[in-house]
Amino acid sequence: MWLKREIRRRLGRLLTRQRRLVLAKEPPHLESRFADLDSLGLYLHVPVCRQICPYCPYSRQLFAPDLAQRYAGAVIREIDLYADLVGGRPVTSFYIGGGTPTTMLHHGLDRMLEHIFARFNMRCDIHMESHPNDLTPENLRIISSLGVRHLSIGVEALQDRHLKALHRPYTVAQVKEAVGRAVGVGFDCVNVDAIFALPDQTLSEVDELGRSFVKLGVDQVAAYPLFEFPYTRWKEIARHNGYKAFGALAKRRMLAVLESIFYDAGFRRTSVWAFTRHGVPKYCSVTVPLYLGLGAAGGTYLKDIFYLNSFDVPAYVAALDRGRLPIALSLQLSEQMQMAGWLYWRLYETRFRKNDFCRRFGRDFDEVYGRYIRALALLGLVRQNEDEVVCTDGGAYWLHWIEDLFSIDYVSRLWGICSRDPWPEGVALEV
Repeated sequence: MWLKREIRRRLGRLLTRQRRLVLAKEPPHLESRFADLDSLGLYLHVPVCRQICPYCPYSRQLFAPDLAQRYAGAVIREIDLYADLVGGRPVTSFYIGGGTPTTMLHHGLDRMLEHIFARFNMRCDIHMESHPNDLTPENLRIISSLGVRHLSIGVEALQDRHLKALHRPYTVAQVKEAVGRAVGVGFDCVNVDAIFALPDQTLSEVDELGRSFVKLGVDQVAAYPLFEFPYTRWKEIARHNGYKAFGALAKRRMLAVLESIFYDAGFRRTSVWAFTRHGVPKYCSVTVPLYLGLGAAGGTYLKDIFYLNSFDVPAYVAALDRGRLPIALSLQLSEQMQMAGWLYWRLYETRFRKNDFCRRFGRDFDEVYGRYIRALALLGLVRQNEDEVVCTDGGAYWLHWIEDLFSIDYVSRLWGICSRDPWPEGVALEV
């Protein structure tokens, strides 16, 4: 634990040149930030689920029809408040996450999407998360008619004992039927989410997981280890049942099993955890460089600022009823912090071009980060040519392990506070 803290402290201060990050309650000035953008991405958070999974760290609450309709109305008002700021700038990516977006299929999702396409200059298809139990033939038809071309399904596991441990409300047979129906619709990309390093999981079970997905004909698999966030119920459940967490080396071996299966089946790596069939556009969620976040807990990143909406749905709705943006916290970003954030997400994608860094910041990549990339190359974690940097398979895992020293701690503290307090006075994150 001490070693992890020391690595995080030294690397964090080296890359950001900050001792702490302070998210303030003061509302940010936004007009100039949007005026400086040529285009942006859009994220819509749908914070409702029919059940609360004990391991899930995201902002969500139990679904109720009246709450869903009031939430849809509030999102529409938020869209209207942003419409003039965004103007005619092209929206080049649109991702709907949660929570469970398909929970609102018949309870306001269509109203929100119609308003987004009416008020913004949408130049993209929709990427959306879904729950297997929502993927009936009729619902899949509706999902497709809404303009969703990239669908993600939260499968999580393909052994009944692991589904039971995760409190997922379906069997392996049922989830395979749902995935098969979605694959047959003809979406541009069907992604499945899967968790490995589950309690007492064996390498043979991980192997079965990967091969089953290939056989089902999915276009992309996002397979990631079980993360333990202190503000979820999972830690209590693990302690009660005597579940032991896997170490970093064991998780690496499990991921290597999946890498071998997916590469042999004609998939390419498109992020640390994601593998996509060659010739298929990847399902993409978190790596858009600049984006506007709508909805409770929606986060926005606009070059030199990051801000978060209130996590509390009633507080979010009440703010918009009063005609004001529901921004709870904001963080001013120095150029050094912006560059460090850019590098973080490009390493998450496992490949990037140095010229993209130059276009974004007007700085030569090698002058800023060249010595670090050369060191990583000597360690066998990346390969580079004149312009492109690519993580090796081992590099993708171990570099993300280092990144998680920052992100899991920051997310645990920030999201934990925001989940308890609708309008925090401020949050300081030690670097």
